[in-house]
Amino acid sequence: MEPEKISEGRVVAFIDIGTNSVRLLLVRINPNGSYQPLTKQKETVRLGEKEFIDRILQPEAMERAAFVCKKFMELSRAYRVEEIIAVATSATRDASNKVQLLEMIKKEANLEVCTISGSEEARLIYLGVSSGLRLGNSKAIFIDIGGGSTEVSVGDQNQYYFLHSLNLGSIRLTNMFLPDETGPVSEERYEQIKAYIRRKSADIIKELSRYTVNFVIGSSGTIENLAKIAFVYLHKTAHESFEKLEYEDLKKIVRAMCALSLEERRKFPGINSQRADIILAGAAIIETFMEELGLSEITVSKRGLREGLLVDYISKSEFSYLVTQMSVRKRSIMQLGLACNFDEEHAHTVSRLALELFDSIQALGIYEFEESERELLEYGATLHDIGTFLSYDTHQAHAYHLIRESNLPGFQPEEIEIIANLAYFHRKNTPKKKHPNLEGLSKESVKSIRALSALLRIAEGLDRSHTGIVSHVRFYIASTESLVLEMHAQKECQLEIWEVEKHKKYFKKIFSKAIIEQTAGTPLIFKGNVEIEEMPRD
Repeated sequence: MEPEKISEGRVVAFIDIGTNSVRLLLVRINPNGSYQPLTKQKETVRLGEKEFIDRILQPEAMERAAFVCKKFMELSRAYRVEEIIAVATSATRDASNKVQLLEMIKKEANLEVCTISGSEEARLIYLGVSSGLRLGNSKAIFIDIGGGSTEVSVGDQNQYYFLHSLNLGSIRLTNMFLPDETGPVSEERYEQIKAYIRRKSADIIKELSRYTVNFVIGSSGTIENLAKIAFVYLHKTAHESFEKLEYEDLKKIVRAMCALSLEERRKFPGINSQRADIILAGAAIIETFMEELGLSEITVSKRGLREGLLVDYISKSEFSYLVTQMSVRKRSIMQLGLACNFDEEHAHTVSRLALELFDSIQALGIYEFEESERELLEYGATLHDIGTFLSYDTHQAHAYHLIRESNLPGFQPEEIEIIANLAYFHRKNTPKKKHPNLEGLSKESVKSIRALSALLRIAEGLDRSHTGIVSHVRFYIASTESLVLEMHAQKECQLEIWEVEKHKKYFKKIFSKAIIEQTAGTPLIFKGNVEIEEMPRD
């Protein structure tokens, strides 16, 4: 299970055999440490159906799980998979006949499955969810509601402090409290479920309450679906980004669903019909936790155990630095750049020059930037050329789409839009007010794109030859009406000077500087109050 060295690209399959579903993540891991998800699949098998009363997996459920595993193995082979990591969780570890299931999967699907403990499941979920968040040193509580168990953990970006698994799951509780229930669920019965959860989780709630946390993150299909129902039913939107689940919204949708029969519940706005019979038990778990922890809302993550298996795998490889030494945002940017086979040296050069321009403009008081804009400029500069592997002529447009569609972990949607637009506007078109790329963006975001792209265009021009000739740059005030752009060049850089010349007009438009005449003997790019001065070569 532990990769020794990724010497060349390989396809790896990660399979999670859960109580409700079997999930597959297929990933190509490249020689440079980047990875590309090839496909994600999920099939509902209800492995834990009617199991938790007597701890015996039912023959039909085992057959369904083995069949899905066989199909996932066939799909994996079609992608020429070289390594498969498969784990089974709550339903399997609790079953007295789990050996029979594992032997059936081995025989039918030729798949070796490792049954993991509850604490290991919690650890992997923490890895998967936290790797998509920007936590830094801030602690968060992670809650994942499965079919058979609920995993809770506390951790920051780099380590966990608490892991636990509770035998509370949507299928387990449905089997206990709502077996064969097809009619409405009374308020009394729903409160009975919550009272049971409260008793079983009392010690863990007490332990969680000892931590000072900044976030509470909920993951799993149950929480995702509840968040979607809240958006569709209460807020009348089909928007796919369900970032929050509010306690008041949860109470309203639970009350509405309890009043319906199972058949009516299957048609409830936003619901996954396959979850209709178990959604109320799952809702009772998260509602109880929110009440006991005093939470008005939780953040919803679409990541989980599968992603945790991937992060764990990479952390044991030669590319562990991508996980251990980079922030989630930096890692997201580097993964995308590496996956697009970008010119890493050029990207770092342009990024460094862009930040030097930013810092000197800021220091001179020429323009007041927000603190967050510096980081976005760095990332836009890093990714500005990633579209070249598709087409050089329109690489800025390809970069824009690649960034927008990559769903970069750790970034807010508006931040992704800014980074994508910086890549788009680093050459040719400038971000005019009515440009279609800017439609729907806030005034603040458009302002950032306009100012930051002015700096990125110069920085990119300063490494036009991709040879790192210009080592350092800065602006300084030459007079009350002029700025000089000081360049430290290792050798002749006329190509860079010509390239920067193209962007003088746009720079002037953004930073409002009057034009003056060129001074003899000084290579001037901005023929105005911004002068570009080439310093003597080292």
